[in-house]
Order: sequence, then C-alpha cells, then structure tokens
Amino acid sequence: MLKEVPCVIFRGGTSKGVFFIEDSIPPKGEERDDFLLQVMGSPDIRQIDGLGGATSTTSKVAIISKSERQDADINYTFAQVSIDKPVVDYKGNCGNISSAVGPYAIEMGLVESDDPETVVRIYNTNTSKVIYSYIQTPKKQVTYDGDFSIAGVPGGSAPIKLSFKNPGGAVTGKTLPTGNSSDILDIPQFGKIEVSIIDVSNPLVFVRAEDVGLKGTELPEELDSSTKSLSLLETIRGVAAEKLSFVENWKDAAVTSPAVPKMTIVSKPKEYCTVNGERINKQDIELIGRMMSMQKTHKTYALTGALCTAAAAVIPETVVNNLMPDTFNYNNLRIGHPGGLIKGGVKIQKNAQGSTDILWVWGYRTARLIMKGTVYYKS
Repeated sequence: MLKEVPCVIFRGGTSKGVFFIEDSIPPKGEERDDFLLQVMGSPDIRQIDGLGGATSTTSKVAIISKSERQDADINYTFAQVSIDKPVVDYKGNCGNISSAVGPYAIEMGLVESDDPETVVRIYNTNTSKVIYSYIQTPKKQVTYDGDFSIAGVPGGSAPIKLSFKNPGGAVTGKTLPTGNSSDILDIPQFGKIEVSIIDVSNPLVFVRAEDVGLKGTELPEELDSSTKSLSLLETIRGVAAEKLSFVENWKDAAVTSPAVPKMTIVSKPKEYCTVNGERINKQDIELIGRMMSMQKTHKTYALTGALCTAAAAVIPETVVNNLMPDTFNYNNLRIGHPGGLIKGGVKIQKNAQGSTDILWVWGYRTARLIMKGTVYYKS
C-alpha cells in the first residue's frame, strides 16, 4: 500500500527542497529517516525513485510547525538527505533553504502577512537560533517577482533578507569551538596544517588554498575530478569533526557527520572566471571561497557559509582574517565563488574580555514556490 503526504517544493536561494508540516509526517527517529530517504529516493546516485535532484543542494528537506516560543512564529528543522548513503543529517542548518521557510509559512497560513512586508521569526531547531526573515508581501500576498538577482539562479526575484540573531555556537555552543582563532591539525599522510574552526550559523573549517596545493580559483568540475584533492579535503574535515567530538574517529565523518563541519577553502582576491564564463575582477571582492558540500564541491556558496565567513573575517587572527585587506566594509563582505558573488554582513561588539562577540549576521537570498502537491511512499 502506498501512503500519501502533502508536500511543497520550494527553491530557496541556490538550493531546492521538499517542505512538510511536521504533524503530517512520521515522528522523529528511524521511522522519519526511512520516510525521508524514501521520499527523496536515497540511497541512489540518481535518486530516480524520489524527489531528490541527485545533488547535495537538491536533496534537502524542511520540516515546519507553529512555534509556542514567545520569540518565534514557527519552528523549522532542516534535514540533509544523503544521496548515495542511507543517512539523514540534522546537524547544522541550511541558509538557502531557510530563505524559503518564511514564504512557505505565509503560503500555508501559519503566519499572518502584513502589507508591504512581513517579518517571520523562525526558530531553527538544528541550531537553537532565531532567524528574522523579511519577505515582500504587497497587499498581504507573497511576491516572488523582482529584479534582485543572486549568483547561481537565473533571472531576478524579490529579495529576502535573513538576519541571524546571536549566531555564534550554532552547533557546538561556541563561536570558537576549540577556544582558538586557529589550530594546527595533524593530517594523516599529509602533515600539519593551520585551520580555523568557526561556528557562526553553521560550523566551518577554513584552510588556505595554497596550504592544500590549490590556487583557490578552481571550479567544481576541476576540483571534483581530483581524487587526491577530494580525499585530502575530506580528511581535514574528518580530523576537524573528530576534534569537535562530532565523530569518534575521523574516518567515520563522511557517514556519521557528513554535513558539518563544512570544509571551506579561502584565498586572497584575484581575477577568475565563473562556471558561466563571467569574469570576476579582483577589486570586486574581498575574498575567494570554495565550499565543500557532502564531499563534493559546492556549485556556488552556502548562505550560512557566507555568514560564517563574514564572522571569521572580523575575528582577529583567524585564517580568514589574516587574508583580509586592511580595511573592508563589515556590512558588505563580498566573497567570490564558482557561480559569482555572495555578500554577508556582520554586527560585532567587543566584550569585557576584549574578545569579539557576533551580535548579528545577515545576507540576502531569493525564493520561489515551485509546487504544491502530494508525495507517495511505501508504508
């Protein structure tokens, strides 16, 4: 017998996901994981028997419910569904999918809209953080039309501002999970390497491109065709995951904690061409970044990654901070990625100990409703 569940498919930023009302799907645990794997068609590299799109950015799920918290309107749980493994990862959040959560909540009648803009307060259960989503709602209707564009998405749409309140320690509880701006990791069959592990919106592990034998301007096809580079980057990520106690042994990170920490390669500005042949000029960016997603190169750059990168840029002596120009605009850090540019802003405050507190991080995305319907699965 096939069972049926209402679902909605949304594009959020440069990702695409399947959205569910929490009460309509199986409860947390093995039953829910089995349901999500079946819905997305995993494990299968083509996800041919489900709704997944056979890439990490199109194998995502958002689970939504009304919130009883005073500081939030809705609860949102993000699930990263592995493509080729029977794994559903709930560690960390996805900023791109987050951008569609507000429009979804309004479309489904979970939040009452205002004119001309609606602010939806989202409690992300993965990170225990509140996100303010600013959505264009002229005449109290969500609009997806506009001329705001983001790299990696054709055409223009209405902008959505996402502001993350007190975003530090989203997964680990600390902005600097190791207590250090940078650490030296001992990487098997490679040696020692300097990294910065920063947890703002999501935990990222940053390395300099030159330290891993890269230029920093490589495009996804080039990186993904290098077994040596992929293996090294995943080993570094695994060792960082072990240091964070996400896994007991770094070799298990690809299965036990595949989504976090997110591996990120950074380098100083230089000219390069995007996947679409667009030339990015050195003067138009403060930093070049390449992110890994589920052991492959991210085709663009995750929003939470951009926000964490912006935070790392203002924390003294991080790998990122040491690459930054002497002066730059904290409100508008521009990162060059394979698809173009992404911007992130950060508001900071020096605490009594002289350290940097991250009060807010923000960025801009777009979203679009693609489909409302029913998905069928085996009982």
